[in-house]
Amino acid sequence: MALIGLVVVLGLPGPRTIPPESAIGWIGFLVGVAGIIIGAWLLIRGVADLGRSLSPMPRPRRDGRLIDTGIYARLRHPIYAGMIVAAVGWSAFTGSLGALVATLLLAVFLDAKARREEAWLVERYHGYADYRRRSKRFLPGIY
Repeated sequence: MALIGLVVVLGLPGPRTIPPESAIGWIGFLVGVAGIIIGAWLLIRGVADLGRSLSPMPRPRRDGRLIDTGIYARLRHPIYAGMIVAAVGWSAFTGSLGALVATLLLAVFLDAKARREEAWLVERYHGYADYRRRSKRFLPGIY
């Protein structure tokens, strides 16, 4: 949560790395709006599809079940992906290099957290290793 807060705070009004009236500024605005919308959609879908298996802790719930349908059929961590995409969008929207650096730190942290979580998921669910082979962590078809 601290990294998310840092991304937001560093993107608040102040000195901008990219002038908003430049062509890059407008592209940043469009990428930013799209990133925030896509990020929010991934977060909402991820939470909705997890249902009762949702937990704020990285260890799987004892009463949870492996979810590999809905958005989870393509992405193993859509909530984390949504956070990263929204942070990239916010950084582009605000033209803040500081917010972009904080976004990179957030992505590295969430990737490490996802790796640890996946080790526990492999232990908990016998079908997780196969699910991991047929899906991507954050970006459909890429990573």
